Amino acid sequence: MSLTVPFLDLRAQDRTVGAAVRAAIAEVLATQQFVLGPHVARFEAAMAAYCGVPHAIGVGSGTDALVLALAALGVGPGTAVLTTPFSFFATASAIVRLGARPLFADIDPRTFTLDPASAEAALAHAPLPVVGMLPVHLFGRLAAMDRLGALAARHGLWIVEDAAQAVGARVGDRRAGAWGRAGCLSFYPTKNLGGLGDGGMVLTADAALAARVRRDRHHGQVSPYEHAAVGLCSRLDALQAAALGAKLPHLERWNARRREVAGRYAAAFAAAGLAGTPGAPLVLPEPAGEAHVFHQYVVRARGRDALAAHLAHRGVGTQVYYPTPLHRQPALAAAALTPVPLLEAERAAAEVLALPIYPELTAAQVTQVVEAVADFYRGRAAAAL
Repeated sequence: MSLTVPFLDLRAQDRTVGAAVRAAIAEVLATQQFVLGPHVARFEAAMAAYCGVPHAIGVGSGTDALVLALAALGVGPGTAVLTTPFSFFATASAIVRLGARPLFADIDPRTFTLDPASAEAALAHAPLPVVGMLPVHLFGRLAAMDRLGALAARHGLWIVEDAAQAVGARVGDRRAGAWGRAGCLSFYPTKNLGGLGDGGMVLTADAALAARVRRDRHHGQVSPYEHAAVGLCSRLDALQAAALGAKLPHLERWNARRREVAGRYAAAFAAAGLAGTPGAPLVLPEPAGEAHVFHQYVVRARGRDALAAHLAHRGVGTQVYYPTPLHRQPALAAAALTPVPLLEAERAAAEVLALPIYPELTAAQVTQVVEAVADFYRGRAAAAL
């Protein structure tokens, strides 16, 4: 059946900003300058100012941003990078792609982000030299950067932030991507700031690292047809930069609206007796003020798979992020270093369910989602849970 509450509705966003996006694209078409150039430079400057860093380098994808940043910091064979097993594939595949190995630590069960205590234990038992740390601001929530930063400093490690899901999240004036040596963004269309296709960005205050990434995104070229490194072909194109630049002024309002929707979910689920009390079938994401931009609204759900099927039947879209922890992915298993138990990541993979959340989601749609969830837990489908 067709979804009456789609998991994501980009057409709704297009109704609010589509005219501005089309006007920006028309400007690029008029100039016929499609790769790098002034449109990209203008967007890079706007993102650097927004994120509070001196340098923002547009690249072809969030995955390429990770690879380029890690490569610039010397990640390669014989080294390991500490990271989380509960994230999108690219977090760890970027490490493996460079010939290094991901050292996995467990997650905090409340936030789904890297647990500093588990990270410290993993470092104590690492079988290879660990050169850096790659925390993920998962589902839009900043990781525990104060504690992770202190841990990294004690061990002489740099931090690269995987901020692909958390653009705009902040504590005080410090935004996602501005806590470590570098931060990596994705502009995949589903992100809080999404383009019309793939795109990514490396944020940094390190001028030498920025210069390296700018060189390596363009085949390692230092002057016409002179290449100091192999590099990649990974350049944010002008059409993406123009579209993203047209959307950027709306990002703060969109993120605030996501927090409002999350608050509406929390109040409705609590009122329905589905969360917030011992034995309730749902565990909701905790609010964190502006440190959470709710890229996803992810609950722990008793009978997760049956609930997802029920919601689909009721016309409500859902997703599971992520059903298989990274240390169990076939393409990564041989490289994975797992010196500590990863029990919370395993448990989360079996319990999490993402419900619809986007700025245009209406109060009536939130009510429809909550009522469908309540019907499931009241009905026969939940009797055996």
